[in-house]
Amino acid sequence: MQFKHPELLYGLFLLLIPIIIHLFQLRKFQKVAFTNVAFLKEATLQTRKSSRIKKWLILITRLLLLAALVFAFAQPFTSKSNSFKTKKETVIYLDNSFSMQAKGNQGELLKRAVQDIMTNVPEDENISIITNDEVFKNTSLKAIKNDLLELNYSSNSLSSEAALLKSVAYLNKKSNTLKNVVLISDFQQDESDFKIESDSLINFNLVNLNPLNRNNISIDSIYISETISTSIELKVILKNSGIPIENLPISLYNNDKLIAKTSVGIEQDAETTFTLPINQLINGKITLDDSNLQFDNTLYFNINKASKINVLAINGQDDSFLKRIYPKAEFNYNSSPINQLNYNLIDSQHLIVLNELNSIPIALVSALKQFTDQGGSIILMPSETINKASYNQFLANYNSGFSDVITSEKRITTINYSHPIYNNGVFEKQVKNFQYPQVKSFYNIASTSPSPVLQFEDEKIFLGQKKNTYIFTAALNQDNSNFKNSPLIVPTLYNIAKQSFKIPELYYTIGKENTFDVATKMQQDAVLSLTNGNINLIPKQQYFNNKVIVNTLEDPSLSGTYLIKNKDETIKNVSYNYSRNESKLAYRNLSSIENVTVSDSITKVFDTIKSDTKVNALWKWFVIFALALLIIEMLILKFFK
Repeated sequence: MQFKHPELLYGLFLLLIPIIIHLFQLRKFQKVAFTNVAFLKEATLQTRKSSRIKKWLILITRLLLLAALVFAFAQPFTSKSNSFKTKKETVIYLDNSFSMQAKGNQGELLKRAVQDIMTNVPEDENISIITNDEVFKNTSLKAIKNDLLELNYSSNSLSSEAALLKSVAYLNKKSNTLKNVVLISDFQQDESDFKIESDSLINFNLVNLNPLNRNNISIDSIYISETISTSIELKVILKNSGIPIENLPISLYNNDKLIAKTSVGIEQDAETTFTLPINQLINGKITLDDSNLQFDNTLYFNINKASKINVLAINGQDDSFLKRIYPKAEFNYNSSPINQLNYNLIDSQHLIVLNELNSIPIALVSALKQFTDQGGSIILMPSETINKASYNQFLANYNSGFSDVITSEKRITTINYSHPIYNNGVFEKQVKNFQYPQVKSFYNIASTSPSPVLQFEDEKIFLGQKKNTYIFTAALNQDNSNFKNSPLIVPTLYNIAKQSFKIPELYYTIGKENTFDVATKMQQDAVLSLTNGNINLIPKQQYFNNKVIVNTLEDPSLSGTYLIKNKDETIKNVSYNYSRNESKLAYRNLSSIENVTVSDSITKVFDTIKSDTKVNALWKWFVIFALALLIIEMLILKFFK
């Protein structure tokens, strides 16, 4: 037993007062004349004995009464530990990712979790609540009650490890506080290594919310599988994490108009194909009927009017291989000998190829510098007999240059598979033993080397990149190299052109960094916006002479098809969808995690937290005891004869 005001226990010294009074109280007996002396002596003896017993009973009663009052004012209590003396701090992570749409025993997991928090956390207690996209720090449940009731599902998702680290980061650094971290989630399986290190200052609690039904079907992805003169084939990939379905309806809409419908049977994976007319603008939406998670039952996409990439080849050698790589269906390809070049064409290009020029005129060097500063891309293919001074004058703009020429034969053996040119499905796997292309002579790179894309067997650079300039170190003509006959040349040059102007894809995923280019002319201080109904966003963007580079990450946060607008003019459309990572209902096994308390009930966890710091106040019992003693004393005084 402990006391809230132990200094009041000094009041027990007051017990000496009734003791002194009773011990030293002297009462004189009055003499009474009586004829029977023997009877008088006996009566006097009995009166004194009875009076003494009564006094002792009153003394004990009053001592106990006074002691009970002193204890009551000192406010005694009991607790499990000394944690009641420590300031308590609680951080709650509440997972509001899409997988929390799944239904548990009492409805959707997230909605039920919110209700349990509001029921079990005292309204005035200081807490911090973290979700995937919001933070309520050092507040009370009373202050954020409406925010919790309106809490919606978020396209952002945190791994279990990230949620733990974020929660711990919001704890204060003081060592004299009792810290509780509560993670409330379904703990969906992810790639993070979820381990909890022992910490004597922090109590970790995991509330594992389990859905009743783990069946879910999602639209995983779509892509154009084939294009012919009159139509395109749109392939739809479906995923199933539950029981097989024999007949699953799938619908295709253009805006709100149903244009096609089919059904498939699915076990784990399935695919179906829709045929769409070519050269038709489509703001598409594919939907399926699935009563489980709702966010992945719709996938938006759009097919815009075909945009072509402008490519200009400035030739010192034959460019027939470039014409084959850049067909008219996808590219506006122009070529010109160096001595007939129209410099007015440069500003309107996306990619310029310097095809084995012997020298680069000063006027062209200046024009190309301005071109790259405005976001344009360049491919430099040197000739075997370059004017090194003119080339280095050009390359100096990119902190590079050619030094000596090497006339020994070299094989091109190293491919940077992680480079954006090759990491978009060019290779199914890393190839180690293919027929390596060769060169007979090449130039060493002087000064700061560009980042390697292709390298020789001695790790010297064959193709390097400096920002948006791609530099070959060897001539590609048939006399010097067989690179033109290699399978590498088409994906290399084709994807460089695709990187020079990023045409919007069928759709993008919310939460990833997405970049695309928009061909438009804009007035000074004008900006592009993304609109969808009442949503109007201004994304991060960079304006150049002939295009605007648009970059999006967390916004937009709602899936759908958005209009790209320049003031009131709609340029084209772009579609965004939620990530499908939350679609697979596979969950972590938490039983092997150490240094943590695991429960399936929010109520149980908070009952444990409360019991660890619970104080049982006893002062009321001492008040009741004092009143009882007072009644006993009155009874003694009245009825004890």
